[in-house]
Amino acid sequence: MRQNGFDVKAVDVDDIEVPKKTYGVPPAASSCHTSLVGGYVIEGHVPADAVTRLLRERPAVAGLAVPGMPIGTPGMEMGGRKDPYLIASFDKAGRTAVYERR
Repeated sequence: MRQNGFDVKAVDVDDIEVPKKTYGVPPAASSCHTSLVGGYVIEGHVPADAVTRLLRERPAVAGLAVPGMPIGTPGMEMGGRKDPYLIASFDKAGRTAVYERR
């Protein structure tokens, strides 16, 4: 994210479930990292360009998530392998929808 112009402040926590519950990440969208960017929650390995699009378009969602840790997402590179994955949006009620397929 830093390489894409985002100012990043990393905070280690004892229980990763606390921020997920605090910021309303639905269990189906859960991953390994929870971030706050421009009033949105970003869960997991969401690519910077998807976050930039989210901030530009400002849809009525709580955030974006890449559930799990798919190979080939930012930070999960393994050589040339790139598994298809889904970027989901989610709302404050916990409903998810497809934001992008990659």
